[in-house]
Amino acid sequence: MEKENTARYKSKRFAVRIINLYKYLSTEKKEFVLSKQILRSGTSIGANLAEAEYGISEKDFVSKIYISLKECAETMYWLDLLVETNYISENEYTSIKCDCEEILKMLKATTKTMNPRQTSLHSKL
Repeated sequence: MEKENTARYKSKRFAVRIINLYKYLSTEKKEFVLSKQILRSGTSIGANLAEAEYGISEKDFVSKIYISLKECAETMYWLDLLVETNYISENEYTSIKCDCEEILKMLKATTKTMNPRQTSLHSKL
């Protein structure tokens, strides 16, 4: 059983929420483009963390963590678009955005401990 305070656990719980959001958007709102995009990026976060755990090298591990971080940022983008186009309510947005931001913070903290050179590049963004 995964610990509840790990990025991997939280990203899996988040993926379940994203899948349910996808179902809602495609069946209730008949929205198929943005919903597919957020499904891909939102479920990819945890999938890449699962891969990172079994990376064949440190470079492979670091790469998967950064991919998770990028997918998390992309998911935030799709959430912003969904609320701004009224596909989801402000309350729905706030709830799921908080989960995404928490994972994003965890991943940023992880990357800061991995490579000082890469960290300095990210702090400029």
